[in-house]
Amino acid sequence: MKHFPRSVDTPVAVGKTADGLPVPQRHWAILTIALGLIMAVMDSSIANVALPTIAQDLHASPTFSIWIVNGYQLAITISLLSLASLGEIIGYHRVYIAGLILFTFASLFCALSQTLTMLTVARVIQGFGAAGIMSVNAALVRFTYPQRILGRGIGINALVVAVSAAIGPTLAAGILATATWPYLFSINIPFGIAAVVIGLQALPHAPRSRRAFDWQSALMCAIMFGLGIGAIDSFGHSEAPFIYLSEAVIAATACLLLVRRQRTAVSPVLPIDLLRIPVFTLSICTSIASFSAQMLALVGLPFYLYEHFKFSAVEIGLLITPWPIAIAFVAPLAGILVERYPAGLLGGIGLLLFAGGLSTLAFLPAHPAPLDVVWRMVLTGVGFGLFQSPNNRTMIAAAPRERSGGASGMLGTARLLGQTIGAALVALLLARNPVAGTQIALLAGAGVAIFGAALSVLRLSPAGARSAE
Repeated sequence: MKHFPRSVDTPVAVGKTADGLPVPQRHWAILTIALGLIMAVMDSSIANVALPTIAQDLHASPTFSIWIVNGYQLAITISLLSLASLGEIIGYHRVYIAGLILFTFASLFCALSQTLTMLTVARVIQGFGAAGIMSVNAALVRFTYPQRILGRGIGINALVVAVSAAIGPTLAAGILATATWPYLFSINIPFGIAAVVIGLQALPHAPRSRRAFDWQSALMCAIMFGLGIGAIDSFGHSEAPFIYLSEAVIAATACLLLVRRQRTAVSPVLPIDLLRIPVFTLSICTSIASFSAQMLALVGLPFYLYEHFKFSAVEIGLLITPWPIAIAFVAPLAGILVERYPAGLLGGIGLLLFAGGLSTLAFLPAHPAPLDVVWRMVLTGVGFGLFQSPNNRTMIAAAPRERSGGASGMLGTARLLGQTIGAALVALLLARNPVAGTQIALLAGAGVAIFGAALSVLRLSPAGARSAE
């Protein structure tokens, strides 16, 4: 591979950094970023598909085997913001490469696991590697693309996420049809090695901060998000009040202590400084609302299509697929449109289309043909794709360049928090009303999406449009 001249990796002001990478280094860098993102996103979905097979092979109960998925997600959630902060100190490329190496090593550990305990530990390690990849992903994109075409880079990121999410279950099914479950994880190894080799040469070297890493704040942040999301999940699954109230109280205490500690920090782990920027805060809230709506639909739809209309599992998978495919087509286009039109307007229109798609799905005819479902799925995907790229671009661009890591970490945190809230709400609705709960979940998703559209449009006001630049 061609060797590229490196940017000077010294702790100086980021404002003096070149505006993006030259071609072809830019193309190699985005390939590395895409490879890491594909692996991190895909490994979340393929494990879901393989859970029954893995549980049977390892003689584990379904209750305990769910930690193969939960351990991965929990590791990402509790470390995302801390690793983003670390990236500002030691360099985004170093955190990303370390994440790739850890993820690749953990994939080998997963493939060689002989017991559920070994596999769960390997998945937790893999989750920390994925957090390294996701925490600085958007920050690296910001320093890879010139500012004038940053929206296109964010659009490509959204495209990669959508395609990875779409083909993950299909890839898992194909591998399991021809090989054993360890191959689901060992397939990451050659791609991980390739990404590391390319990334060492091509990734941008953004200047670093002079501050020391705040370990105490990182620990508080992990407790706050870990137990906070645990409380939401426990409430959604109707566990004993003592459990979720205890988790909520500890999480709230950690949050208060963290905010008190971070109020005077120049570059806090929990980016309070960025949350003082109106357009950034509105974009974060819009993102949480949109991903809550997305999970309300994605978790509820399979049950809805099966119980109400008797579609088979294969049919359900095929009927849902147009959603991510539509996102894959629209997201890059939206990344270009945001260079000409306000993100608040594009996001508002997108989320209204998304809400319309969910509403029409909730009121399918009594005997729907596949086409009746498909066009509604396409509408939801078009709406979500039109929203996602402009919103993400606004979040990253609203932050000062030296705080790109904090903005990148918050982008991932908003997505995870929204997805957790949405999944918990579906569980709660199904527990309260097993018959109509799935339809109510779709309508609730539409309502949350409309709320997100209102937040997005607020960014068009003079107060809501203020950024740090």
